[in-house]
Amino acid sequence: MTPSRLTHHRFPLFPPPIQIPCQVTVTAPAILLGPFTFAFAFQYILATANRATAHPPPPQHYPPQGYPPRQQGGYYPPPGGQPPAELYGGPPPPQSPYGAPPPAHGQYGAPPPQQYPPQGYPPQQQQQQGGYYPPPAGQPPYGAPPPGSPYGAPPPGQYGAPPPQPPPPQHYGPPTPPTLGYGPPQIINWNADIDAQALQRAMKGFGTNEQLLIDVLHMKDPLQVEALKPAFFRLDGRKTLEGAIRDETGSWFQKGLVAIVQGPLLHDCHLLYDAMKGLGTNEKVLNDVLLSRSNADMQAIKGKFQQVFSVSLESMVKDDLSMKTERHFLIVLGATRAEDSAPLIPQEIDRDVDAIYDATEGMVGTDEMKVCSILSTRNDNQIRAIAHTYERKYKRRLEDVIRKEFSGHMEDALLYQLRHASDKYMHAAALLEDSMAGLGTKDHLLVSRVIRYHWDREMMANVKGAYKQRYKESLYKRIKGETSGDYRRLMLACVGE
Repeated sequence: MTPSRLTHHRFPLFPPPIQIPCQVTVTAPAILLGPFTFAFAFQYILATANRATAHPPPPQHYPPQGYPPRQQGGYYPPPGGQPPAELYGGPPPPQSPYGAPPPAHGQYGAPPPQQYPPQGYPPQQQQQQGGYYPPPAGQPPYGAPPPGSPYGAPPPGQYGAPPPQPPPPQHYGPPTPPTLGYGPPQIINWNADIDAQALQRAMKGFGTNEQLLIDVLHMKDPLQVEALKPAFFRLDGRKTLEGAIRDETGSWFQKGLVAIVQGPLLHDCHLLYDAMKGLGTNEKVLNDVLLSRSNADMQAIKGKFQQVFSVSLESMVKDDLSMKTERHFLIVLGATRAEDSAPLIPQEIDRDVDAIYDATEGMVGTDEMKVCSILSTRNDNQIRAIAHTYERKYKRRLEDVIRKEFSGHMEDALLYQLRHASDKYMHAAALLEDSMAGLGTKDHLLVSRVIRYHWDREMMANVKGAYKQRYKESLYKRIKGETSGDYRRLMLACVGE
C-alpha cells in the first residue's frame, strides 16, 4: 500500500483510541501489524480483561460519612458534641443554701440552667429567644401532647377548618414523688424504744418535763414519728402518744407538739377540717395546705381526709366556698398539675401568657377561670416562666395584673400560687412574717407554718436565709420576741439558730 493510497484511505492514519470496558486501551496503529498479528493481540487483550474483571478487589469497610472510626466494641461514637450515654440521667447539681455564695453558673436566686429566673430577677443569657433549644426538625416539641383538635373544633383536614392546636401541657414527664410523710407507710431501720421511754418518763407521775418533750420530738422526721407512736403505746398500754400529750400540756405548746406527733399528712387533714367546720372558713389555712402541692401529695391528702373524717374533701370545699372561688379550688383538688419533670416549651409558655393577657388586660372585665386554670395546672417552673415572659412581653408584672383584676380570696390564692412558684423560700419567709406582723400574733398560723417548714431541714435553712435578707433580722430573734414559755422554746427548737 503506497503512501498516497494511505493518505486517501477512508480511515485516518492515527484514529482516536478505542475504549474497551475493561479499562484497557488499544491504539489503532496495531492494524498496521497485519491481520494475524492484530487478531492475536486482540485475543490476548480480551483474556487479560476477563481475568481482571473476574477477581475484583475485596470491598473496604468504611464508617458512615462524617463519623470517626469505630471504637473498640464495634460501635460508632455519638456525633460530635454529645456526651456519652452514662452521663444522661445523672443526678442534678447540689443546691446551695439560701443566701449562700452563688454557684459558678449563676447568681443568687437564679434557677438551674434551662429555667426562667424568679420574677424580678434579671434574665440569664439564653441559648435563643425563649431560652431553649428547639427539637429536631420534623419532630413535635419535647413533651408536647399528641396532636389533636380542641374540644368542639372541626375534625382535622375538614375544608375550611383551622389547623389543630394541641391542648395545654398536663402530666407529661415522670410523676413527682410524694413528700416525705405523704407516701405509703415505710419500715425504717431505727429503734424507737429509747425515745419512747424518754417520752414516758417526761409525762409520768406528778408534773411534766416539757424540755424533755421538746428535746425528743423537735428533730424527728415523719418516718421516725410514725415509728415512735406504736412504740410509746406498747409501753403505756392505755394512751396514745397524742392523747398523753393532750393530757399533760396545754395552749400553743400543746398544739405544736400535737402537730409534730400527728405527722405532716394527718396534721394537714386536721387543719383543713378545723378550717371548714362550723361557721366561716379559715381561708389562709386552705391556701397553706392545698395550694402549690404536688399531685402525689394532693392525692394523699384527699385519701387520708376521707379515711379520718368519713367525708370527701371535695364535698366540704363545695359546702364552704362558693361561685368561682369554689371552682378554683376544685381545679386544685383535681391534682392535674404538670409534674415537676415536665419540660418548658417556649411556644406553650407564650400561649399561656397571651391567654392570661386576653383574660385580663386584653378585655373588658376578667375571665377569672382562665387565669385560675393556668396557675392551678402548671408546675412551679412553668409559672415562673409565664411570669417572666408576661413582664417582658407586656411590660407589666403579673402580680400587679392579679392585684388589679382580682379581689378577695381568689386574689389571695392566685398570689399565693404565683409567689410560691417565683421564689418559694422568700414566699415562706413572708408567710411567717405575716403570722407575726401587726397587733398580736396569729399563733395558729405561726405554729402550723413553723411545723410545716421544720419537716424539711434544708427548706427551713433557706427560709431563714431569705427572712434575714428581706427583713434584716433573724427569724429566730423575731419568733423569740413574739412568743414565751414552753411555746417559745418549742418554736425556737424547730427553727434552730
